[in-house]
Amino acid sequence: MREIETAARAFGMRIGPRVDVGNPENLEGAFATIMKERAAAVFVVGGTMLYANRTRLADLAVNSRLPMMCSAEPFVVAGCLMGYSTNLADVFRRAATYVDKILKGAKPADLPIEQPTKFELVINLKTAKALGLTIPPSLLARTDQIIE
Repeated sequence: MREIETAARAFGMRIGPRVDVGNPENLEGAFATIMKERAAAVFVVGGTMLYANRTRLADLAVNSRLPMMCSAEPFVVAGCLMGYSTNLADVFRRAATYVDKILKGAKPADLPIEQPTKFELVINLKTAKALGLTIPPSLLARTDQIIE
């Protein structure tokens, strides 16, 4: 959160209150709070509960007329406006190489920690249209995946 707040200040933006959802029953209340604060957009950091409810989350954002940026491609496929994150398939492939090394006798503590190297920007044009937004062609040109 500190990094997000620092980046927002650098662009002259204010980060509204952090809304912790906790369970699916709190999603509507979270959006009511967000709307009460007159948010211009929503940034969602993924988690298993939010992932399981990603379509409902996206529907709430669109119905609230709020652009929502999410942490991974499956959220964007479900209706989030855009996402920028590591390439999950690549992360899982890399995890498999660790498992292979461990099964061949390597000690987990001796294996180096690797940082992700593949990131992807995904934009949902259907959601953009529903929100009345036009995505600049320069941004679309840099997009790894476009959902239409």
